Amino acid sequence: MRSLDIAATGMQAQQLYVDVTSQNLANINTTAYKLQRPEFQDLLYQDLRTVGSNSSDSGTIVPTGIQIGLGVKAGGIGRNTSQGTLQSTSGSLDLAVQGRGFFQITLPTGETAYSRAGSFQISPDGNIETIDGFLVSPTITIPANATAISIDQTGQVFATIPNQVAPQNLGQLQTVNFINEAGLKLIGNNNYLETAASGAPVTGTPGQDGLGTILQGFLENSNVNPVSELTNLIKAQRVYEMNSKVVSKSDEMLQALNQSV
Repeated sequence: MRSLDIAATGMQAQQLYVDVTSQNLANINTTAYKLQRPEFQDLLYQDLRTVGSNSSDSGTIVPTGIQIGLGVKAGGIGRNTSQGTLQSTSGSLDLAVQGRGFFQITLPTGETAYSRAGSFQISPDGNIETIDGFLVSPTITIPANATAISIDQTGQVFATIPNQVAPQNLGQLQTVNFINEAGLKLIGNNNYLETAASGAPVTGTPGQDGLGTILQGFLENSNVNPVSELTNLIKAQRVYEMNSKVVSKSDEMLQALNQSV
């Protein structure tokens, strides 16, 4: 019976839906986390009577035919790249991108990762780095005797130095943009990698050429809506139960067939 296999694909699809929804709920408080959503496609169809085929020698054709679907499959997991709300932290190295753009992170492998999680720290060498100890690129070093750090909306970093009237310009933070942000590869720790689907990174100055501005003392929250996700979780559970009932009813039909033989 096809219904057994079809219902099984439906249960697998809803299990994936629950897995992705669970991931969203688990990351409600993850800085700059982006909502994920599974996308499904119907499987191939069996043509028991082909649409448009001849139904007689006089040239009449079949108007609808008989096509039996074989279930559902996961086509992909999309990502909602809309910006989350910005939360004030008052941290001098807490940075948020208001608009499009990613910070550049140098991984221990030498690769460049991209992130919107701007909860940065100062390394023992005075360099700006992530909470995992990965350097922010381009490298900016904070003097050991700096008493305050300020970063303007264009990414320029200044330090207040004792006995100096004007703040010292330490360098320029740059952000990058991608034509398809959803095509970036997730690698965990709030980092992404470039892929053929994302396109090449376009580096620029925050606030110019479509890049968002930098806000010091803010962090971007997750864009997950917990109410919507809980609703989706309940819906997935109900659909899973309906597919499991199809399996049960198909089994009962098979039992009835065996008993009648």
